[in-house]
Amino acid sequence: MMGKLQETQAKVEATKKQLDTVYLQEKSSDGLLNITITANREIKNIEVKDELLEDKEQLEDYLVLTLNKAIKKASDLHEEELGKVAREGMPNIPGF
Repeated sequence: MMGKLQETQAKVEATKKQLDTVYLQEKSSDGLLNITITANREIKNIEVKDELLEDKEQLEDYLVLTLNKAIKKASDLHEEELGKVAREGMPNIPGF
């Protein structure tokens, strides 16, 4: 049982490293803001169109909305992938 848990932990760590290489894109609805984030929720790039630079308040709103959507998308993928690894490695215990 301990060997199985150690094996599962190693697979979880390998999956986390792999998720560093999975890039997700999130754009504002009008395409004026583009966010690139890894599945481990690390922001890699923010691209802002010139039109957004003219209105500070609008830019701030766009950043909050688009960053939150990007983080949610990355978190969902992160949890899904780690959940798969954990389920594969768990012993078949009734009730879990």
